[in-house]
Amino acid sequence: MSQSTKIMHTENNKIHMDIAHIKFLFKQMLRIRRFEEKCAELYTQEKIRGFLHLYIGEEAVAVGVMQALKPEDAVFGTYREHGHAIARGLSMNKVMSEMFGKITGSSRGRGGSMHIFDVEKQFYGGNAIVAGALPLAVGLALANKMQNKNNVVACFFGEGAVAEGEFHESLNLAKLWQLPILFVCENNGYAMGTALAISESQQHIFRKAQSYGLAAHAVDGMNVVEVESAASQYCHRIRNGEGPCLLECNTYRFRGHSMFDTQLYRDADEVEQWKSKGPIIKLKRWLEANGKLAADELSQIEDEVADEINQAIAFAEQSELEDVRDLYLGVYAEENS
Repeated sequence: MSQSTKIMHTENNKIHMDIAHIKFLFKQMLRIRRFEEKCAELYTQEKIRGFLHLYIGEEAVAVGVMQALKPEDAVFGTYREHGHAIARGLSMNKVMSEMFGKITGSSRGRGGSMHIFDVEKQFYGGNAIVAGALPLAVGLALANKMQNKNNVVACFFGEGAVAEGEFHESLNLAKLWQLPILFVCENNGYAMGTALAISESQQHIFRKAQSYGLAAHAVDGMNVVEVESAASQYCHRIRNGEGPCLLECNTYRFRGHSMFDTQLYRDADEVEQWKSKGPIIKLKRWLEANGKLAADELSQIEDEVADEINQAIAFAEQSELEDVRDLYLGVYAEENS
């Protein structure tokens, strides 16, 4: 789901958006938040199995960046990609069914939480390997350039990925070949349970990108308006042939790394401090303070989101598992294909 961007910059570089668009951003973030809260419940009921990495707290990054993309652009996510998929426009029915392992899921139920994939939406995962999407995204960006397609490839990754060789190799080649790619670092401060502060000598990820010659800077990843503005400016540069860019979004995950994380590596007070400046509550306060979001309108939005989620659960529960006879479907090339 997307909406045309209603964003302008004044001469002093202040951001202006129309209220309808800001409310759209608010609802998109709320859809992701409530969807994932329900997923956590369903996981404890063992209706969702395998691993589950929640995006709660980071919604502004996916929602903001997606506004800068066109339908023909491509997106690569992480294993925490439910928010990326929903913000990109995949239906909750498809995403929830994938979580349930049903054939109506975006990957026929074969991928689960970490491998949501949808060619129609140009959504190329979902990747369980840390930094695994980076070289894939560079490859697609290279293909776009060789075919003279003026499409942007957006590649999301966490700050833990910068410790992997793929990060450096990908940025090096992207700059060397001036590829049309936007790298989006979701810096939530922790690579699983390891704080960035005790693992990286240079903790500003954007500076690593600048060392390779990329245009790069950091934004408040809890501010969806700021994220959209920065992503839009970088996508404009990329479409003009000015080469790859990196946007570092400083954010925070409110839940553990996965459902099995006891979070012994951080204080509860730290989590609560970040929650108080979370992307949804921050925007809600602004809308209410400016008289743009009445209580009855908020209630209506919450009801609409709840209905959408309930319908997705019903759809997933009523869907079938894939027939075991189709186990090898898509695994091997078929004759005459």
